[in-house]
Amino acid sequence: MAEFFHQLSPESRQHRFFSVAEPTAELVRSLCDSSNPRSKLTLVITRRSGDRETIVGAGSYIGLDDRTAEVAMAVDDRLQGKGIGTHLLERLALLASRVGFTRFWAVTQLENRGMIDVFRHSGFPLREKVEGTYLELDFSVVPTASSVELSEMRDRVFTAASLRSFFKPLSVAVVGASREPSSIGYRILQALMSNRFQGPVYPVNPKAGVIGSMRAYASVGVLPEPVELAIIAVPRDAVPGVVDECAAHGVKAVIVITAAFAEADEQGRALQKELLQKVRGYGMRMIGPNCMGLLNTNPAIQLNASFSPVFPPAGRIAMSSQSGALGLAILALAAERQLGVSTFVSVGNKADVSGNDLLQYWEVDDDTRVILLYLESFGNPRRFARIARRVSRSKPIIAVKAGRRLAGRRAAGSHTAALAANDVAVDALFRQTGVIRAETLDEMFDLAAALDNQALPAGRRIGIVTNAGGPGILCTDACEAGGLIVPELSEKIRSELRKCLPAGASLSNPVDMIASARADSYQRTIETMLPSSEIDALIVIYIPVDRNDSHSVAQAIRDGVSRGRATGGAGKPVLACLMSRDGARALVTPTETIPSYLFPEAAAKVLAKAVTYAEWRSKPLAMVPGFLDINKDAAKEIVRRALQKRGGGWLETEECRTLLSAFAIPQVAGGLARTSDQAAEIARNLGFPVAAKLASQRVLHKSDIGTVRLNLQDEARVRRTFDEIRQDGMEGILIQKMIGSGVELMIGVTEDKSFGPLIAFGLGGVHVEILGDVRFRVTPLTDRDAQEMVREIRGYRLLEGYRGHAPADVPAIEQVLLRVSRMVEDIPEIRELDLNPVFGLPPGQGCAVADARIRIA
Repeated sequence: MAEFFHQLSPESRQHRFFSVAEPTAELVRSLCDSSNPRSKLTLVITRRSGDRETIVGAGSYIGLDDRTAEVAMAVDDRLQGKGIGTHLLERLALLASRVGFTRFWAVTQLENRGMIDVFRHSGFPLREKVEGTYLELDFSVVPTASSVELSEMRDRVFTAASLRSFFKPLSVAVVGASREPSSIGYRILQALMSNRFQGPVYPVNPKAGVIGSMRAYASVGVLPEPVELAIIAVPRDAVPGVVDECAAHGVKAVIVITAAFAEADEQGRALQKELLQKVRGYGMRMIGPNCMGLLNTNPAIQLNASFSPVFPPAGRIAMSSQSGALGLAILALAAERQLGVSTFVSVGNKADVSGNDLLQYWEVDDDTRVILLYLESFGNPRRFARIARRVSRSKPIIAVKAGRRLAGRRAAGSHTAALAANDVAVDALFRQTGVIRAETLDEMFDLAAALDNQALPAGRRIGIVTNAGGPGILCTDACEAGGLIVPELSEKIRSELRKCLPAGASLSNPVDMIASARADSYQRTIETMLPSSEIDALIVIYIPVDRNDSHSVAQAIRDGVSRGRATGGAGKPVLACLMSRDGARALVTPTETIPSYLFPEAAAKVLAKAVTYAEWRSKPLAMVPGFLDINKDAAKEIVRRALQKRGGGWLETEECRTLLSAFAIPQVAGGLARTSDQAAEIARNLGFPVAAKLASQRVLHKSDIGTVRLNLQDEARVRRTFDEIRQDGMEGILIQKMIGSGVELMIGVTEDKSFGPLIAFGLGGVHVEILGDVRFRVTPLTDRDAQEMVREIRGYRLLEGYRGHAPADVPAIEQVLLRVSRMVEDIPEIRELDLNPVFGLPPGQGCAVADARIRIA
């Protein structure tokens, strides 16, 4: 730290310490002591050069009082103006707010424009005061919409900029290039040359002077010019040394093809960790290790930095794969399906560059319209959720997630844990973020073809045109199974169709033109139906009766769509199903591409998922609400005392009730009795009838052993019940007011090892696991998540009122869901929670938790 301050220019020292003199050793030692973040804390940013790591930025806060801290920063003169000061301020504010500070105070000289800009562009609302030649600044460090938005914008810009050298390098070196045709180094060099990369390529091999008629170089250090991108395909133990050499000669990005790192053994994991530290210390980016490489099909670049023999046609679909071998198949399938690709990346072990980074790059990439992901795991699901939710609003993300097999129902202490199969979190995350989940790679490409080439549907009404009844029925069934509507056509449309179709044609919907229909029937039917306000999308099915007609029918479909667009059908998606040898070949017109599928069910499934995505995208932005009536400190103290007293485990009944009260979660009135006299007194104060329940950490499901008694009508019955259900070691008997009406619901939380807390909602009571009518979401819940969870369960009709049963107070139920989400976010020690039953009372009467179990760790 002393060396860092010594190397600052006199001007920078003046700005930091208001003196050109170096700070005293005592001050430096003080700044280096971050043992008590409630007093002061210093963050440093380091950079590696060779074997030496140096500080290039340092920022500190020092507490002035319980709520305010003074903040100051300094950045290496050579690196000022690159966002380092802003990044330091963001991190210092976050850490200060976590330990209770709410405001930062700073003073700087008026001439220090750079630091003043850092504060003014932070997104935090500032109060400024000029005193002579100094400017005092005072601002809240509590995150605001503006500060968060600016932080995410900076993250997006920085990330996209850091990846540019992968996709648009001016020059490339292949370290490990080889003369051996079977080697990876040979195949990568050949791929770069045969696909005409638009820049110089340098083979690097210490044992060869010439490779493939190209001059080879012994090392990166002797290349005639600096290169931006290095592709490394050398033995594992040689990789760190190659990275050192690349950093020393200005390489900005490396693709490590070499395998046997973290995926192989403990030694490989340690070596990968060392490799990552090197790369980040040098300020480089790395894809891999254990990857296939990447491609960019832009004609101005033509980069095949991989060992893929397939270079797909240029287009607007970006793809990422966690599997290198599967990546080869994906590229071959894309080329076979005539899907144009913008970029493809095999991320391998994702040591540095992850799918989250790629999403941010593709978000701002003008060449990309649709994003495809093959996922085997999530490195940082919460960051994925934030990024994907934003990206999905402008570009569709289609994902195939491997590993859908159910883990089985493990022995669990709560209904929620028993219901949460291992794929539940993935489904919930995708639903919340607008990601379209494909069941197979084939379906992923089906979806990509439609979303890349056709508009999103404006509604769920689908028109179907066919020349055979069977495929039309199959298509209708698949549409309705996907939540789409196949409406009856109006008499106006039918009368138009009668003019151009045979007498035996069915004119309802699907429109069955019968087998005798020819090309002109297709054209006129399509141009009649497509402009109609009665449908939102059109599926055209053709089964060849005479194979000689296939070409003319395909052309008629093109012409019908073009004319239908011109007369009012613009903006409606059209999908074709040509059930012939070339049925999956798209129909291309001068103005659009009409995706074609071999089977009608595939087209219907694509439209169903496209409609769901369009509806998600059209909704207003969701919000995570705040609450002014919670007492987080009291709740934390309850958990702290319980952990200190007993360690992890299930909270006692009184602790559960107090914890819920701290977050203003409504509960059925009641109290815990430890004697029959107390039970009678509580019942008398509540008013009869009452319920009595055993309170014991050792009993998981009280109703199973008969320790729940309802409708106790008098004190004598309460005393008798107390004696009947009491047990040794119990906490007591919980006496509660009977709820006369209401729908029994359950709200639960279980901890997923990757995703964090999952919240469950569904019908409650003792049969919750049998009914399985439960929906899950990943926290934190937004207002939209809560609304959708309540309405998605099959039992929602009960909440609306059913056969004389009163409806429930749905807004109150949503509020409890949001408060539970806030509670488990604020109290991360909560690992499992069951609120069952929660009584949904009639409108205006709210809801109430009757029984609660909470496990902490």
